[in-house]
Amino acid sequence: MCGRTACTLAPDEIRRACGYRNRAGQRRRPQWKDGDADKYRPSYNKSPQSSSPVLLSSRHFNKEAPVDECVLATMRWGLVPAWFRESDPNKMQYSTSNCRSESLLEKKSYKDPLLKGQRCVILADGFYEWKRQEKGKQPFFIYFPQSQGAPGLTQRDKQQEEEERKMLSHQTEGQREGEDEEEVSEWKGWRLLTMAGLFDCWAPPGGGELLYTYTVITVNASPNLQSIHDRMPAVLDGEEEVRQWLDFGEVRSLQALKLLQSKSCLVCHPVSSFVNNSRNNSPECLQPIDPTAKKVPQTTASMAAGEQSQQEAENLKLSFGFCLWSFENEIGAFNLP
Repeated sequence: MCGRTACTLAPDEIRRACGYRNRAGQRRRPQWKDGDADKYRPSYNKSPQSSSPVLLSSRHFNKEAPVDECVLATMRWGLVPAWFRESDPNKMQYSTSNCRSESLLEKKSYKDPLLKGQRCVILADGFYEWKRQEKGKQPFFIYFPQSQGAPGLTQRDKQQEEEERKMLSHQTEGQREGEDEEEVSEWKGWRLLTMAGLFDCWAPPGGGELLYTYTVITVNASPNLQSIHDRMPAVLDGEEEVRQWLDFGEVRSLQALKLLQSKSCLVCHPVSSFVNNSRNNSPECLQPIDPTAKKVPQTTASMAAGEQSQQEAENLKLSFGFCLWSFENEIGAFNLP
């Protein structure tokens, strides 16, 4: 399954990381749907009901747009069907954060958007999964193999931006006027995980702002991940698979379902239980750890110190206060702000 993800790139970096090719093979860069870049919040620890960036066909928002033109939108995790009649979408009685590929055509919540071509790609640095063990569960971070460092920790590739600027500067005015889209070079940063999903648009019965939500499609886990969990997101590996999943005009629903396969294209590493709490949001969530490393046992001396009298504890506080006072005075002597 998929119950927690990380997506740490900034809105503009998301755009650059989602360069795609249309039917003609031309490389394009998606725009954000109006106002949605401001709604997106990078996070090391996203859970259902939070909002995430998704990639989908522009035709869903603009009937005049080409089907193979992509747009970025911010949607809430956990599909709310268009037919849901309650005034509060949080009153749904069942979870729709994940949907099994085997039952897409059996459940109305998923069958309707699937047959309407409402397919999307959920973007993330990777996702977390928990492996059952004799004592508790061990969390893992799972993602595409990378050629660079950890996600969310790199700055924009200035050299790449300079190359793009030079490339555009060499074009003539006539060439630029004839272009429908900007030319973009290939993204060299963190490769985002691209997961197949479905989305729907819910309108409050009494009127109000439309709510766009999505669900992550899951399949049987690949052999290299089965020891962690028996399910995994339906991963779209490469630009062509992403294009086919999103191009509902050229690729019909039943044909698109063939893309939902278990794929042994992901890697993983164990992470700290710090990620277990969805309120924790820092790089520590996805930092690799060695689960076999033993914790340093508490020494007899430290145990004794923990049992010292109230008077000894007060003495320690006073000593600490004096050291802090001395440090502050030394800092002041250097006229530091």
